[in-house]
Amino acid sequence: MHDSRSPSPRPVLLAGGRVLDPSRDLDIKADLLIADGVIKDIASGLSSEGLPEGTEIVDCRHRIVVPGLVDMRAFIGEPGAEHRETLASASQAAAAGGVTTIICQPDTDPIIDDPAIVDFVKRRARDTAIVHVHPMAALTKGMEGREMTEIGLLSAAGAVAFTDANHSIASAQVLRRALTYAREFNALIVHHTEDADLTGAGVMNEGELASRLGLAGIPRAAETIVFERDVRLAAMTRGRYHAASLTCPDSLDVLRRAKEAGLAVTASASINHLTLNERDVVGYRTFFKVAPPLRDEDDRRALVSALAEGLIDVVVSDHNPQDVEVKRLPFSEAAFGAIGLETMLAAGLRLVNDGSLDLMTLIRAMSTRPAELLGLPAGTLRPGRSADIAVIAPDEAWLLDAAQLKSRCRNTPFDEARFEGRVVRTLVSGRTVLISTEI
Repeated sequence: MHDSRSPSPRPVLLAGGRVLDPSRDLDIKADLLIADGVIKDIASGLSSEGLPEGTEIVDCRHRIVVPGLVDMRAFIGEPGAEHRETLASASQAAAAGGVTTIICQPDTDPIIDDPAIVDFVKRRARDTAIVHVHPMAALTKGMEGREMTEIGLLSAAGAVAFTDANHSIASAQVLRRALTYAREFNALIVHHTEDADLTGAGVMNEGELASRLGLAGIPRAAETIVFERDVRLAAMTRGRYHAASLTCPDSLDVLRRAKEAGLAVTASASINHLTLNERDVVGYRTFFKVAPPLRDEDDRRALVSALAEGLIDVVVSDHNPQDVEVKRLPFSEAAFGAIGLETMLAAGLRLVNDGSLDLMTLIRAMSTRPAELLGLPAGTLRPGRSADIAVIAPDEAWLLDAAQLKSRCRNTPFDEARFEGRVVRTLVSGRTVLISTEI
C-alpha cells in the first residue's frame, strides 16, 4: 500500500541501471537509493558506500529506471460499475504496466460532481489501491452540459482536473463560463472534442474502408470543429484547456496555432491512436472500436510525429473496461472502449524500437508532463521526491495473453500481440508493488 500510515518499507538500491529522468533531461548509468519512501540519491558507486541497514539491492544492469507513469485518462467503475473495474483491480493492472498514478474519470454512478464523492473515491483508493489514484471531477452537474459544477469546492476536496469524460459540451457559453471560473483556481479543463451531431450513429473512421465494411463513419471534422471552437474560447478566457484525445492532422494544426499564440492549450493522444489504425477494425473486431475512432495510417504517423516534436503533450491509456456482454455484439452495436493500463508502456515502446520516437520523449509524455499539468508531485526522480518508479527490461520479448491481465475485463486490442520491453518492477512511495515473475 502507498498509505502513509503503514510502516515505512525497507530501503532499496536499484543498482547499475540506466536512469532516465525527463524532469531533468537526465540519462545516465547510476545507482538509485530509496529510503523512507523517497529517493535519497542518484550516483555511480552507491553500492560500495555505507548503505542503510537492511537495504535490498536490486541488480538493474540491462534495465532502465524511469519515473512511474501518470495515466491521465482511465475509467474505473467504482462506484457503480464494479463489474467492469474496481479501484483495486485497476491499481493491480496499473502496477503491472509501470503506472504509479491513475487519474480516474468522473463518469461513475453516482457521477463525481460533488465533493463528498471525490472524498469517497480518495478514501476508497487509499484503502484498496496499490498505486496513487486521483479523481477528475465532472465539469457540469450530472455531466449534462448545462450547469457548471462547484470547481472551487471540488478542487479543495482533491479533484485534480475537470472533465465531462466522453461527453462533449455543446454549449459554447457553458464552456466559456467554466474556463473563466476555473481560471480563478488555476484548474485544468479537459474536454472530449466531438460534435455529437456530426458523429451521429458513426462507429468507425469515415472513409473508403468504412464504406467497404458497410459501417457508418465518423468524420475527422467532428473533432476538429469542436477543438477549433474550444481554442477560441480558451483565447477569450485565458483559461487552462486540455484536449482529451486528438486523432488527426487538422486538429494538430489547430493545436500548433494555439501554442504559437501562447495560449494555455495542451493535448493528449491515446496509445491506441499512436499504435493502431482503422485497418485493425477489419473483420469487425470490436476490441478495436474506440472513441474517437482509430483513423488511417497517415493520421497515426502524423500523431507520432507530433508527439516526437513535443506538440502532443501527453500519452494516455484511455483505459475503458467493457465486459463480454457489450463487446460480443455486431460491430455497430458493441460498446466503445479498450483497456490499456497494463499495455500503454509496452505499446509505446514499439514506437521507440522502430525509431519513431526516443525513449526520453515517450516517458516525458507518459509521466513528467501529465504530472506537471495536474500539479502532482510525480513524474520525476529528483532526490527528496516520492519514490514512484518503474524498472523496464528493454530487450525482453513477450506475447500478451489476455487471460493473464489484471483488469476485470479482457477487452484489449493487443491480445496475442508481440512486444519488446516490459516492466519488471514497480515501486510506489518506495514500496515494491510489482515484481515480474516472468523473467
